[in-house]
Amino acid sequence: MSVLVPLPFVLPLLGAALAMISRRREAWLRVLAPLVGAGVVAAAGGLVAAVARDGVIAVQMGGWAAPLGITLVADRLSALLLVVSAAVLLAIMLHAVGEGAGGLGRHEPGVFYPAYLALTAGVCLLFLAGDLFNLFVAFEVMLASSYVLMTLTPTAERMRAGMTYTVVSLTSSILFLTALGLTYAAAGTVNLADLSARVADLPAGTRSALGMLFLVVFGIKGAIVPMHLWLPDSYPAALTKVTAVFAALLTKAAIYALIRVQTLLFPREHESWVMLALAAGTMLVGTLGALTHDDVHRVFSFTLVGHIGYMLFGLGLFSVAGLTGAILYLVHHIVVQATLFLVSDLMQGRTGETSLHRLGGLARLSSFIAVLFFVPAMSVSGVPPSSGFVAKLALFQAGLGAGRPLAYVVTGVAVLASLLTLMAMSRIWTLGFWRPRPEGAAEPPAEESYTQGGVRMMQSVTAVMVVAGLLIAVFAGPLSSWSRRAAIDLLDPSAYRQAVLTGEGR
Repeated sequence: MSVLVPLPFVLPLLGAALAMISRRREAWLRVLAPLVGAGVVAAAGGLVAAVARDGVIAVQMGGWAAPLGITLVADRLSALLLVVSAAVLLAIMLHAVGEGAGGLGRHEPGVFYPAYLALTAGVCLLFLAGDLFNLFVAFEVMLASSYVLMTLTPTAERMRAGMTYTVVSLTSSILFLTALGLTYAAAGTVNLADLSARVADLPAGTRSALGMLFLVVFGIKGAIVPMHLWLPDSYPAALTKVTAVFAALLTKAAIYALIRVQTLLFPREHESWVMLALAAGTMLVGTLGALTHDDVHRVFSFTLVGHIGYMLFGLGLFSVAGLTGAILYLVHHIVVQATLFLVSDLMQGRTGETSLHRLGGLARLSSFIAVLFFVPAMSVSGVPPSSGFVAKLALFQAGLGAGRPLAYVVTGVAVLASLLTLMAMSRIWTLGFWRPRPEGAAEPPAEESYTQGGVRMMQSVTAVMVVAGLLIAVFAGPLSSWSRRAAIDLLDPSAYRQAVLTGEGR
C-alpha cells in the first residue's frame, strides 16, 4: 500500500517531467501520455480493489507519523472519484491524440502534454490528500497547469479569459491559505483526521466562521452562485478538449473538497439552510443562463454551473441519502459533462461553428454525431433511464425523505432545473441538428484538417464515453451501494481517523 496509494499522483508527475524533457518529439509524446494515463487508471483501479478489501488506507510519507507528516488517504469516496476521474482524463487525452496538432500552434503539443499530465497529478493528489496543506498544494498544481492549458494557441479572447480565471483562482487560493492559517492557529494541526477531533472542542462561533470561510473558498473554485461569474466567461474560450477537462473535473474537485471538509470538520445533525439556499440559487441561475445564450459552449458552461447545485443539495441535506445522491451525481456528471464537450468538438470540427444562429443540418451531415449528442444531453437533463435520472432520483428521494419544508422547496427547484436543462438541450438539438443550415454559416473545415484515422479515433473515444454514461445507469445498483457506504463513512469518520492516526483501516 505504501507504493499503491501515492502511485496515481507520482506516475503523472514523472510523466510530465519526462514529457517536458522530450517535448520536441511530438510522436513520442502521443505515445507516452496515454501510457501514463493508462497506468494511472490501473493504479486507481487497484486502489479501489484494495479499499473494497481493507477499508480506509492511509500512508505516511517520509516515515513521519500523523499528524506531523504528509498523509495520503484512500477511502471509498476518494477511490471511486479517483478511478472515474483517471478514466475520463485518459479518454480526453486519447481524443486529443486523435485530434493531433489540430487547433495547436506548431510548438504547442510539447506544452500541452506535460501540462495535461501535471494537471492529472494535481487532480489525483487532491483526492488522496489527508491534510489541508496538501489539499491547497493540489489546487495550486491544478491552477498552474490549467492556466497553461487555457492559453494554448493564444488569442485576445483566450488571454483575457485566462487572466480572469487566474485572478479569481488566486483570490480563492489566498482565502484558502488564510483559512488554513486560521485553522492551524485555532486547532494546532492541519491534518484532517486530527482536526476532526480538535475542531469539535473549538467555540461554536469559531467553528461557524471557519466553516463559512471554507464554504466561500470552495464555492469560488466550484462556481457556486453567486461566486460563479468567472466560469462562463473563462471555460468557453479555451480549446474544446481543454474545456472538457475543466468542466468534468476542476469544479467537481472543489465540490469533493467541500464535501470532505464539511463532513469531517463541521458535521451537522440537520440540513444546512445556507447550503440548501445556495443549491437552489445555483440550480436556477445556471439553468436559466443556459437558455439565454447562443454559443453551445456557453450553454454547456451555464448548465455545468446549474448542476453544481445538485451536488450541493445532497451535501446540504447532511444525511446518508443526501450524500449518496451527491456522490452518484458527481460520478454521473464527471462522465456526462466531459462527453458533451467532446461531442461539441466533433460538431465544431464538422461545421466550423459553435453558434446556434449559424448551426444547422447536423443530423443530415452525421447521424452518428447526432446520436452521440442526444444520449448525454438526455442524461444531463435527467430523462429516464439515463444515469442522470438515477442520480437525480436519489437526490429527490433524499429531499422528500428529509421531512422538512426547506428540503421540499429545494427538491421542487431541482425538478424545475431539470426541466429547464431539458429545454436548453432541446434547443441545441432542434436548431443545431434538425434545422436547415442557415445561409452565411462558416464553411466546414477542410477534410485535411484531421487525418481520417484521427477523426475515427475522436469519434470512437466519444462513443466510449457515451457508453460509459449508459453503464452508470446499468450498474446503478452496485454504484449506489458503494456510494451509500461512502456516505455512511463520511457521516461517521471514526474509521478514517483510526486509519490515519493509528494505521488501522477498516
